[in-house]
Amino acid sequence: MSQDSSQRDRLFTERQPDLADFAFDARVAAVFPDMIRRSVPGYADLIANLGPIAARFAQADSRIYDLGCSLGAASLSMRDRVRAAGCRIVAVDNSAAMLERAGAALAAQPPPSAAAPAIDFQLADIRHIELLRPSVVVLNFTLQFLPPADRDALLARIRGALLPGGALLLAEKLAFDEPREQALFDALHADFKRANGYSALEIAQKRNALERVMIPESAAAHQSRLRRAGFERIHSWQRCLNFAAWLAIAAEAPADPPEQSR
Repeated sequence: MSQDSSQRDRLFTERQPDLADFAFDARVAAVFPDMIRRSVPGYADLIANLGPIAARFAQADSRIYDLGCSLGAASLSMRDRVRAAGCRIVAVDNSAAMLERAGAALAAQPPPSAAAPAIDFQLADIRHIELLRPSVVVLNFTLQFLPPADRDALLARIRGALLPGGALLLAEKLAFDEPREQALFDALHADFKRANGYSALEIAQKRNALERVMIPESAAAHQSRLRRAGFERIHSWQRCLNFAAWLAIAAEAPADPPEQSR
């Protein structure tokens, strides 16, 4: 997704004595491409690979859901690669500011191939939307912003709605159970952000702003939740520092039993 219209992220450059909780408001939407590129190791590769992976699992006359779509980078990546007949992408977010910019970014793109799926943007809480014939569902750094008590129910509902052979693509920031490992990856992540031009003050203030609204979990916790939701085939397909992505595949429909000989 082009970043030409985005601004440089300077939201935390000045000291803020009354630091508010992080929110996906108009200020964040305006700088989001720059923010996520400079904050999430491996993000560009993650987005680039979502398209081919989704194309493998997308089914004819189904829907692809991008839940917590932000500015639609994942949706655009999938639109460029998915060619399943009659498939549509539904990109959902609860931030009107994000969706406004996502729609503008989509309108600025060159016309897609006639075979490319349409993208429908929807302003909604992903916990309450109806999932209609999904063959692919994407949760890109979204689950970590939901209350932990709501996460099992959402994944179980996604698994229950997925068509046989469909896939969930989940990406999350990781937490670690062992304190020394947590400290190491916190330091490595801070080094990554410093290398991308963030100051110590910016890093500290953004971390504090996120503290109450983003609750990461361990890789083991995510994999256990996927199994509880009913996914049996769970594959880790990307890991960069303290960010990871999984592919969870819904079981194929069982074959019809052979007719009994008479």
